[in-house]
Amino acid sequence: MTPALSGRLIAAALALCPAPIFAGSVIEVTLDSGEILARWPLGAGAELCLHWSHSVTGGAVADCFTQQAGQFMLMRSYLHDAAAGLGEIPGRGQIVPAAQGGYWIEDMAEPLPDNRLTLRIGAASVGHRLTLGAAELALSEIAPGARAMLTLTPE
Repeated sequence: MTPALSGRLIAAALALCPAPIFAGSVIEVTLDSGEILARWPLGAGAELCLHWSHSVTGGAVADCFTQQAGQFMLMRSYLHDAAAGLGEIPGRGQIVPAAQGGYWIEDMAEPLPDNRLTLRIGAASVGHRLTLGAAELALSEIAPGARAMLTLTPE
C-alpha cells in the first residue's frame, strides 16, 4: 500500500467516526480547604449517586449522575413522595414508580455547568453520602457543614 493510499484510508476512517473516542473521566470530591476526599474513575455507564434525607420529612432522596463523553450529567433523581414542588416537569425526564416506594425521575440528562456540583454537606441527620458501585463515602460523617465540590475531569 502506498503512503498516499494509506493516508486516504485513515482520513476516510476518521471521517466516519461520529465523535472522538473518549478515554474516561475521574470524579474528584474536594473541600474548600483543598482536601481531596475521594478520586474515583467514572467510566461510561457508571453511576455516581448522592444520597441524603429530606430536611422536613426525613425521607430518602438521591440524585444520580453519569458522564457522557466527558460531560457530568444529572440523569435521575429519587424522591420518597410527591411533595409540593417535586415531581415531573415537562421536558425534564419521566416519573417511574420505585420498587421500594417513592419514585424516580428518569432520563433527565441535565449537564452540570463546568462539570461541577457544589454542595454544602449536611449534618449527620441529613446523611449526605456518595455511592459509586460498591464504593461509598459518608460525607456527613467526614465533613458536616463543609462546602464540597464534585468535579468531573478527563482522565
